[in-house]
Amino acid sequence: MSTRFVAVSGNIGAGKSTLVSYLCSRYGWTAIYEPFGENPYLDDFYADMGRWAFQSQTWFLARKVRIHLDLQEGLLRGSDVIVQDRTLYEDAEIFAAYLAESGLMSARDWDTYQALYQSVRSALRPPDLVIHLGCSVRAIRRRVRQRGRPSEQGIPLAYLRALNGLYERWIDGWTESPVLRWDTERSDYLSDLAHRIDFHRAVERHIR
Repeated sequence: MSTRFVAVSGNIGAGKSTLVSYLCSRYGWTAIYEPFGENPYLDDFYADMGRWAFQSQTWFLARKVRIHLDLQEGLLRGSDVIVQDRTLYEDAEIFAAYLAESGLMSARDWDTYQALYQSVRSALRPPDLVIHLGCSVRAIRRRVRQRGRPSEQGIPLAYLRALNGLYERWIDGWTESPVLRWDTERSDYLSDLAHRIDFHRAVERHIR
């Protein structure tokens, strides 16, 4: 795969989409955004999470695997670097894991999902760099309110805390590619020149 692959990870409201847009504007990279609205199971899932958790998460996994394979096989055209807003790893390690650990996905469905995920993961080349965005749950709540998406306004605080914990567990154990951690609460690459220079240097050490 001659095209390099940068993954941007982080909780809801951590600033992933903003960063992807910024990187593409700054470096001329090609963006792949989360195909959230394409999932045909979402309405059913929100109405009955226990009934539709497996189907919804399997759809996300299948869609992300197809994107990853297209990238790996050189079928995604654009720049020499493709940057993705949320990868299949997060779908499995964070969101599906939450559903399983909270009892919303049955143990049987979780075992099947995990078998599928581990099988496809072994066939995929990992990202060349993971940029992981972190911030506090308080900051996430504030950003969610500010951007005003109706579907996000009722997200429980406990859910955001649980996702933050799962993200930390996952990124702490990630060893398949370099990780650039960036605290979007304390370091603002958009409005602070010193932070922006630090961020550019950090990115460019990995992607030249």
